[in-house]
Amino acid sequence: MSGGRGGAGAGAGARGAGAGPARCSAAARPGSPAAPGPSAAAAAAAAAAALGLRAAALGLRAAPGMALRRGGPAGRGRLLLLLLGAASLVRPGAQVRRLARCPATCSCTKESIICVGSSWVPRTVPGDISSLSLVNGTFLEIKDRMFSHLPSLQLLFIEGNKIETISRNAFRGLRDLTHLSLANNHIKALPRDVFSDLDSLIELDLRGNKFECDCKAKWLYLWLKMTNSTVSDVLCIGPPEYQEKKLNDVPSFDYECTTTDFVVHQTLPYQSVSVDTFNSKNDVYVAIAQPSMENCMVLEWDHIEMNFRSYDNITGQSIVGCKAILIDDQVFVVVAQLFGGSHIYKYDESWTKFVKFQDIEVSRISKPNDIELFQIEDETFFIIADSSKAGLSTVYKWNSKGFYSYQSLHEWFRDTDAEFVDIDGKSHLILSSRSQVPIILQWNKSSKKFVPHSDIPNMEDVLAVKSFRMQNALYLSLTRFIGDSRVMRWNSKQFVEIQALPSRGAMTLQPFSFKDNHYLALGSDYTFSQIYQWDKEKQLFKKFKEIYVQAPRCFTAVSTDRRDFFFASSFKGKTKIFEHIVVDLSL
Repeated sequence: MSGGRGGAGAGAGARGAGAGPARCSAAARPGSPAAPGPSAAAAAAAAAAALGLRAAALGLRAAPGMALRRGGPAGRGRLLLLLLGAASLVRPGAQVRRLARCPATCSCTKESIICVGSSWVPRTVPGDISSLSLVNGTFLEIKDRMFSHLPSLQLLFIEGNKIETISRNAFRGLRDLTHLSLANNHIKALPRDVFSDLDSLIELDLRGNKFECDCKAKWLYLWLKMTNSTVSDVLCIGPPEYQEKKLNDVPSFDYECTTTDFVVHQTLPYQSVSVDTFNSKNDVYVAIAQPSMENCMVLEWDHIEMNFRSYDNITGQSIVGCKAILIDDQVFVVVAQLFGGSHIYKYDESWTKFVKFQDIEVSRISKPNDIELFQIEDETFFIIADSSKAGLSTVYKWNSKGFYSYQSLHEWFRDTDAEFVDIDGKSHLILSSRSQVPIILQWNKSSKKFVPHSDIPNMEDVLAVKSFRMQNALYLSLTRFIGDSRVMRWNSKQFVEIQALPSRGAMTLQPFSFKDNHYLALGSDYTFSQIYQWDKEKQLFKKFKEIYVQAPRCFTAVSTDRRDFFFASSFKGKTKIFEHIVVDLSL
């Protein structure tokens, strides 16, 4: 018997018998008259049918004289007693499968369902059907696990709907699915790995959809090249350059769908003014000048902890520069000091530390501001730029026993930076100064000395000059504290300006590269430091990222263990180590 509050399941009259046949009639609302139900005999007959086999197996039969007649109170009472007795013999927890009803908009067989014009996935169907078609419906979205109640599906056709969005886990659980059609919908993109659970997929039909073949389609592009499934052509509607092309015919997404970034990897709790890096016996080291702590701190890369740790410490007075020199498996470090003279240290393997090797004449170097290492004809040199009024920027040469002063350059110019550069196969030094424009000295092969060659006009008050190459072209970056810093390019006759960068308060404009990515780091004492990236199409540097470093004095690139970093020294705050990472925009 089905009461007024009965749902689509068993009626109230069947409660004592466990479960009744499935019903699709709506439940009566509270307070309304009870919906008419079948007769007690009909309900009992249905329940008896459900329990018939079980009752027969238990040997249940009517007693003599107890005919199971359809009418009369006695017959109905005896029938109910019989059903109650049979129900009492059923094991606890035993369930009787409900009969499924085919939805009104669908056509059903034992193994397949075809729904036309439907807006929902039928749920009152057997879970073991193998084929489901949803045709010409109004679906806008395929949600997560939308077909998880049909784990035996082998064929799924969702065609001619209005689907625009598909969730990543839409087909989760359909491991037996062999054929999937999403043809003739409004799909422009598919979530990454949406087909990853379809282990048995043989054929996929995506015709009639127009895809945006941008970075979000990169995973599909790669999947199409690797899958063993037969997939229909995937046509592109955009971007404009790919319109009406097949996704398989699109060039590689590697360049368009990746970008780079700089993230803080490590912070060192001390100030610094210069950073130099060197390799020794397959290990990477970094020498950091710390004037306030009167140290030249040598760090090494820890391959286990994946960070930089302290290795050795060279003490001194007001150290402003530490420059490593490698000669015949020997490691030297030039330590430039404002007071007490500058010195050269050598690594002693027996002591596993740096020990003093030689002094640098105090009379020649009064106020060192930069150290530059270079080689000419397999001979090793370094120059110290002296920024004092009466100072002499001096070139030193290695003579197999030590370093000696080789050539003193111009006086009274207060040099702030020296840069060695090869111009058209000839060795040059560019000296920048607060009192004149940068001058260019050329190596004379006859006298084996540097001689004045030219200058860079209209570039007064340049603090530093750095050289770099991109696509075989030679460039210079010129740092200016007041006014605009400059980027210049060599045109076979002279350096010409290609870009001006606003740089009020800048003390360094450092070029560096990681693989095919070229950058300029512009450090500022007054605001955030700015990283620029080279734009190949426009042939200019464009703003890329702001970083905060207090009073930066140096940016140095370091690569190890297939990872790329740059150190940002800080004269007033903590030294920071940034990691250069590649970001996949298709994720």
